[in-house]
Amino acid sequence: MKIVFATGNKNKLTEIRQIVKDLGIEVVSMKEEGFSGDIVENGTTFLENALIKARTVCSALGEITMSDDSGLVVDALGGEPGIYSSRYMGEDTSYRVKNRNIIERLEGIPENERTARFVCAIACVFPDGRELTAEETFEGIIGWEERGENGFGYDPIFFLPERGISSAELTPEEKNAVSHRGKAIRAMKRQLEELLAGEKK
Repeated sequence: MKIVFATGNKNKLTEIRQIVKDLGIEVVSMKEEGFSGDIVENGTTFLENALIKARTVCSALGEITMSDDSGLVVDALGGEPGIYSSRYMGEDTSYRVKNRNIIERLEGIPENERTARFVCAIACVFPDGRELTAEETFEGIIGWEERGENGFGYDPIFFLPERGISSAELTPEEKNAVSHRGKAIRAMKRQLEELLAGEKK
């Protein structure tokens, strides 16, 4: 089985390939399959945006397509940046600038009110119209500074109080075990396993 992953993010591709490799599923990027069209992510939730991306690419390529939409939800900021996480402060703004902005906006906010979570919704759309979805979260708080060189995006400011480290200080294996994307991909993987088992009967 081959699945097109509707993303241009190499880090996401690496994570998903690592998690589904034992299923014998080949994961290719939409660019590798020749899709270069614009996708208008005008959904109001992570799941809606994941479905929009997967449906658009599946329709264009006629291939099984998986997509995720994920982001950071900060409670003290009313849920920002939320579904606009990648476009927060402008698409070309570096995450160093975005992270600094969030830390500055939380200045003086005590630890118990700095709660935040990463959310990941994954959709898998088949050319015959079948759709699978999964959504998971990764709970933590916003730290007071950037820490760690692993991970990407908002990982350096996403702090895990019970571990005393940031998400960017986890190894890739540790992160996949506990992260929103790792959990969502495993939930999707279980659904794909059931589907493949059913087709073999």
